Amino acid sequence: MNNREETEEEAVEGNRPGERARQELFRTLTDDRVASDSSLTELAEAAGWPLPLAVRAIVPATPGEAQQLAGVMEDALVGMFAGRPCLLVPSPDPEVRVPLEHLLRGRFAAVGHAVPLRDTASSLRWALRLAALTPSRPGLEARAVFVDDHLSTLLLLQDEPLAHALAARWLRPLADLTPRQSERLEVTLLAWLEGGGAPEAAKALSVHPQTVRYRMRQLEKLFGTGLRDPRTRFELEMALRSRRLMAQVRRQHSRVTRRTARVIQADFTPLVVGRMARVNGL
Repeated sequence: MNNREETEEEAVEGNRPGERARQELFRTLTDDRVASDSSLTELAEAAGWPLPLAVRAIVPATPGEAQQLAGVMEDALVGMFAGRPCLLVPSPDPEVRVPLEHLLRGRFAAVGHAVPLRDTASSLRWALRLAALTPSRPGLEARAVFVDDHLSTLLLLQDEPLAHALAARWLRPLADLTPRQSERLEVTLLAWLEGGGAPEAAKALSVHPQTVRYRMRQLEKLFGTGLRDPRTRFELEMALRSRRLMAQVRRQHSRVTRRTARVIQADFTPLVVGRMARVNGL
């Protein structure tokens, strides 16, 4: 373990009584090796943390926020996972998350799905993946995101190189088209697959049904009889959805990066002007 990791772990552990026991309990719960019920019970008693039936993981935007959240969540268990301070909170009812949303209001955090204690690491891994896919919005736009709301996205993008391979494999007939032609046919095909027909696709795309029928005839020439095969339609929908999701993630990150740059520029410009004014004797 390097010095930075040691410092972060020391900050997470703190000096409160029983905190070392709580850290050991966190490590045991998030370890892929299965601990015995008796050892978990002993650790929980030493940590003063009653074992719940289910937990959720919380991944804060910054390391310092882990302790801040622990200060307002008395039942939170804090520890290090994949080099980041994270939290575990009891989740007695997976369908009830309003209290958690209230506590996280105004800050970015990724919240894992509710899992039995034996699957704690899974909740943490998916929360970390969601945090990586979701750019942190500063200020008033900051909000918590829940794995429960993004299950299909996480499933399709759990391995981006594989998602790219899926799209390349099934969308190969569109490869020789211009980018504009390819995009137009992709959105039409996805709307047709999702809606089940030309009228539904036309409504989703805000175009005339005859436009959709014309494009579908083009697609039938490109894909042949495959569009009538259920397995091919399923694979095509996954490929199109994953490609659309990857594009959305790129756009979100790009927008947040530009917005952050503008904020930095706004904060930096007066300082530069002030320095120039002093140099010029003003």
